[in-house]
Amino acid sequence: MSNISRRGFLAASAIAALTSVRPAIAAPAKPKYIDIHTHLGAFFVDRRLTAELLIKFMDEHNVERACVLPLISPESAPITQPVTTALEAFHDYPERIIPFASLDPRAVTEPGKRTGHVAGVKGMVDILKRYQDVGCRGLGEHKTGLWFDAPQQMVLYEACDVVGLPILFHLDDIRNPDTPGLPRLENVLKAFPKLPLIGHAAGFWASISGDATFEDFGRYTEIPKKVTPGGALDRLMKEYPNLYCDLSEPGGEKALARDPEFGREFLIRNADQLLFGTDVLMPQQDIPQFALLDSMNLPEDVQYKIYRGNAIKLLKLGGE
Repeated sequence: MSNISRRGFLAASAIAALTSVRPAIAAPAKPKYIDIHTHLGAFFVDRRLTAELLIKFMDEHNVERACVLPLISPESAPITQPVTTALEAFHDYPERIIPFASLDPRAVTEPGKRTGHVAGVKGMVDILKRYQDVGCRGLGEHKTGLWFDAPQQMVLYEACDVVGLPILFHLDDIRNPDTPGLPRLENVLKAFPKLPLIGHAAGFWASISGDATFEDFGRYTEIPKKVTPGGALDRLMKEYPNLYCDLSEPGGEKALARDPEFGREFLIRNADQLLFGTDVLMPQQDIPQFALLDSMNLPEDVQYKIYRGNAIKLLKLGGE
C-alpha cells in the first residue's frame, strides 16, 4: 500500500469514526405504580375530580392502575362519594380503575351492640358479595366515628374476613380512633389474622414513632421531629403480617420525610407490607410521594414491592 493511499485510508477511517452515529443510551425506565388510594367526586364543592381527570393524572405520573375509594360515612368527608361512582369509573376504564366497596356498620347493626351479630354478619356478607360480584377488590376508605374495635366495627371486620375483602382504614383522633400504641388495632389484628388491614392517616402514621401521643393523632406537624425508636407500626407489622401501610396523603409522606434516614430503613425492612398511594382527591393536587420515594434510592426489589408488587398480590390482580 502506498504512503498516500495509507494516509487516505487513515483519514477516511477517522472521519467515519467521528461521524458515525453512536447507539443511544436508553434513559432509565420510569417506575410503574399501582395507586392504592384515590377518590372521585367532590371533596370540596368547587373542586371535583372526574374519572377523566384521574386518568390524566395517572398518565402524567406513570400510574398504571388506581383504587378508587368511596367515602360514605357522615364523618368521612364534607361531601360523600358513593360506591356507584367508583363502579361507573371502573365500567368506563376497566383496565385502569379498581373499585372498592364501602359499608358503614351502623347501617346494618344495632347501636353499640354486637349481640345478635350473626344476623348482622350475614346481612353484611350479602351486601359485600354483591359489591364483589361487580368488581370491588377491597373495602374502604373505612372512616367512621366509632372506636376502631367497637362492637359494630367488629361485625363489619368479620364480614370482610368471610368474603375476603381487604380493608383500607383511616385512623385519627375522630375517625376510627385508637390510643397510643394502637391497642384497639391490635385487638382486630389478633381477632382476624387472615384479614388484610391497610392503615392510613394522622393517628396511624404518628405511630411510626415511639413517643406518639393522642394529640399527635389529630394533626400533621410541620416541624421536623426525629422518630423515636419503638413505634407501634414496626412492632405490629413484625407480629402481624396482615397489617399493611398505605403511604398516601400527608400522613405517609410526613412520617417518612420527618426523619429520612429512619424512613428509608423503615421502607426497606417493611417492604413486604407497604403500598404506594397518593390520596388524590382534587385537580391540581400536589403529591410529594413521587419525589420523596425517588430521592430515597431504594433497592429495585423494594421499589417493585412498594410501587406495585404488594398491591398485585394483595388485590389478586395477576400479571406483573
